Amino acid sequence: MQIKLSAIDRKILRLLQHNADLSAAEIAERVELSQSPCWRRIHRMQEEGVIERKVALLNPQRLGLSMTVFVNVKLSGHGRRYLAEFEEAITGYPEVLECYTMAGGMDYLLKVVAPDIASYERFLRDHLLQKPHVQEAHSNIAMSEVKRTTELPLDLV
Repeated sequence: MQIKLSAIDRKILRLLQHNADLSAAEIAERVELSQSPCWRRIHRMQEEGVIERKVALLNPQRLGLSMTVFVNVKLSGHGRRYLAEFEEAITGYPEVLECYTMAGGMDYLLKVVAPDIASYERFLRDHLLQKPHVQEAHSNIAMSEVKRTTELPLDLV
């Protein structure tokens, strides 16, 4: 269910997407609102699930996770049980940052991080390809990062 946002709500969300460390007072000042109504708006958007959580974004290269791989996975069967088993297994791998169910020729798209090619190969051989019903896995290694953001385009809503 889509939530209706006012122009001020969108301004607040833009600020929080860019820097979740801002206090309610700082946000209120920037959106030209007093602190209490601003805090109430933030709290309402948290309650409505618009703001899921606040997190710190880490630099993968600085942490030695310099390899990003996008993996297309095709399962041999499409029963609900196979999908559920695969999805449950994938959620247990910390190197899988994102997993999407896909329409088209492949069933899933994974975003995987690893320190190096050898680590990724171990993940692929020892874990992903060992899962029952994984028929194919096609790896696409990211050469460089052109854009990485978590900021949603609020002008579209």
